Amino acid sequence: MAAVKVCGVDDLEADQPVKVDIDGVAIALVKDSAGDIFAIGDTCTHGDISLSEGFVEDDSLECWAHGSKFSLRTGRPLSLPAYEPVPVYQVELKDGDVYIDPSVTVAV
Repeated sequence: MAAVKVCGVDDLEADQPVKVDIDGVAIALVKDSAGDIFAIGDTCTHGDISLSEGFVEDDSLECWAHGSKFSLRTGRPLSLPAYEPVPVYQVELKDGDVYIDPSVTVAV
């Protein structure tokens, strides 16, 4: 699958996660306070909770339900109760737009 345009860079607010769905793949999209954009799996591995409803803190996204934090760069859990990582997707920026290919995860 080719990368799909999901939004414009300017559509994202700093530290405000947004859920995007590409062909049934739920992705949490985050622009951090430095302006870097990350795309990680939207479902907490501890429970079936949408991470895009959580909180951005530094370079992590915290699940609102049980407090597990996931690295935006690696998808690895940084705190319990989650112990399995979420996938991380490559973000491409072209002409002010954000593109993601949900079939390609970043190996970390």
